[in-house]
Amino acid sequence: MKMILLGGPGAGKGTQAQILSERLEIPTVSTGALLREAIKEQTPLGMKAKSYTDAGGLVPDDVVIDMVRERLGKDDCQKGYILDGFPRTLAQAQALDTMADIDLVLYLYVADETILERLGGRRVCESCGATYHVLYQPSAAGELCERCGGTLGIRDDDRPETIRKRLEAYHAQTVPLVEYYQKQGKLRKVEGQEEVEATTEMTLRAMGEQP
Repeated sequence: MKMILLGGPGAGKGTQAQILSERLEIPTVSTGALLREAIKEQTPLGMKAKSYTDAGGLVPDDVVIDMVRERLGKDDCQKGYILDGFPRTLAQAQALDTMADIDLVLYLYVADETILERLGGRRVCESCGATYHVLYQPSAAGELCERCGGTLGIRDDDRPETIRKRLEAYHAQTVPLVEYYQKQGKLRKVEGQEEVEATTEMTLRAMGEQP
C-alpha cells in the first residue's frame, strides 16, 4: 500500500500515520523528519536545505523532491509507505507521479478554528519526536515523553501567529491537491474527530479496512 495523508497543520496526520504504519507494517515518510535528519547529519541535500531555512525561506521543491526520491528508494519502502507532509504543492504531486503509483490519498479535514485550538496544546518530544496534546493525548509521564523520557516542548511553528501563516500557505498551496487527487479517483475524505480513536476508525473504514 502506497498512500498519502493530506490535511492542514494540526489535522492529525502524524498521529494517524503512526497508527497506520504499525497496523500495515509499512514506514511513514515525513518530509519534516527527512529535512531535520538530513540537516543534522549534514548530508549534501541537508546542507542545501539548511542554506534556505537559515535565511528564513522555504526549502525549494526540487530539494524536497530529491530527498523523498532518495528515501523511497530504500529497502523498507519496497512493500509500501505512508507519505506525511508530501506532496505539499502541485509541482511536488506531479513529480511524485513519476516516482510512484500511489494507491490511496486520505484527506483529513479539520476546520481552521479547531486547528488553532489543537496546535496551541500540542507538545513534541525533543528527543524522539513523539507527539502529544495537553487535552486530547497527554503523556502519561506528565511533562516528559512516556516513550523515552525526553523533554516535551512547543514547536516554534505551533505558536498562534505562526499557525495562521501556515494555514494561509496551506490553503493556497495544498488544498488544490484535493481536486488533483479527486480527478484521479484516489481521494477519500475523513472528517477529523476530537478523539484520536474515532478518527482512526473513520480512517480505516475509508481505506476499506475493519477498525
